[in-house]
Amino acid sequence: MRRAICLLSLQLLLAGCFGHAQTPPETRSSARVLLKAGRVLDVRGGHYIETAGILIEGGRIKEVGPAADVATHTDKDVPILDLGSATVLPGLIDCHTHLMARIPSGPDGYIVNLATKSQAFRALEGAADARATLQAGFTSVRDVENEGSEYADVALRDAINQGLVEGPRMQVATRAIAALGQYNPFGVSPDLTDFPTGAQMISGVEQARSAVREQIGHGADLIKVYADWSYPTLTVEEMSVIVAEAHKAGRKVAAHATTPEGIGNAISAGVDSIEHGHGANRQNFEMMKAKAVYWVPTMGYYFYRVDEVKSPGAHKYMEEVLQRARENIPTARELGVRIANGFDPSSPCSHGQNAHEIIAMTKLGLTPIEAIRAATTTAAELMEWQDKVGSIEAGKFADIIAVKGDPLVDITEIERIKFVMKGGIVVRNDIAQH
Repeated sequence: MRRAICLLSLQLLLAGCFGHAQTPPETRSSARVLLKAGRVLDVRGGHYIETAGILIEGGRIKEVGPAADVATHTDKDVPILDLGSATVLPGLIDCHTHLMARIPSGPDGYIVNLATKSQAFRALEGAADARATLQAGFTSVRDVENEGSEYADVALRDAINQGLVEGPRMQVATRAIAALGQYNPFGVSPDLTDFPTGAQMISGVEQARSAVREQIGHGADLIKVYADWSYPTLTVEEMSVIVAEAHKAGRKVAAHATTPEGIGNAISAGVDSIEHGHGANRQNFEMMKAKAVYWVPTMGYYFYRVDEVKSPGAHKYMEEVLQRARENIPTARELGVRIANGFDPSSPCSHGQNAHEIIAMTKLGLTPIEAIRAATTTAAELMEWQDKVGSIEAGKFADIIAVKGDPLVDITEIERIKFVMKGGIVVRNDIAQH
């Protein structure tokens, strides 16, 4: 009898623990709070709500407007979180991250990464990168391939959703799909037949179909393909099957594509976004517009590193990429191609520096409000989360950040985040309350 009681107590204890762990933090927060700030950016309208108030309940925004108006609809006992004169924006979104990637520098860094780190260690690295990303004000990310960590990104996404670790909301692409022999690591001895690869390598339509089904079965939110590397690799037929299988399951397809032909092949196959697109021509952008394909340029790394690289060849290549961006961004704007923000971090020092991409975009042709929209409303639309995140509106998650200055005047304010809230829970507050 005593043993039965002990077993029952243990079962109840475990049920309580697991039940709590599986509940996303935002659903556990039912408290109401009135957040006040000097101004709130209306991202869609491109203007500020001055002396603003945001009523938050159950992790979501209930009302936003002038603080005096919101206060009239708020019970007097509701706690007030006063950010003083700060500027409030919606939580930022990065549509091209690799949270599982901390690749060492050097020509053999990718091989060393795969050969020396366990999957468990990769997952822990991902957790550290996720926290750095959230602390930088990026409350949602689209993680477009885990660089050889199998399905560790699925585990990280689920751990964040269960409140086990701190990080942004995630959509994950898991392993990605590349043509056999046409993705990292390169230079591994052919005798090492079981050496891990950075993506799932396929050859032919049926292997392409199988890879998509496997990745979705293991939890992929989207599918990533490599349409080219140094030259076009996956065929239109292979990518068309990938797209068909993904769309059938309600998943979008992101395509790494940098050459004009690779970009054209990916668009012809029906992908939903072009990642990088560094070598795109006008015809490519016309195809993007005609087929409602998003462009995720990933220029921040080049913009911030071009003067640091020591190799003359690498420096010349990066300069050429940036010059094409200065030509292509105005072309994309002219044609109405939707541009979504994505920084492409993959090294220990780059995670948490995601705001570099937003700043770089303003140096290459976007206005500050356009760059912010690329990291909020447009990014949310690409992820099909526009009903959840991307703007400070009633019904959406209370994913909110704040800076001290005016990012529409000085876009670099976006890398000096002072306050971060995700789902109504404050994860960072460096602003003295008044």
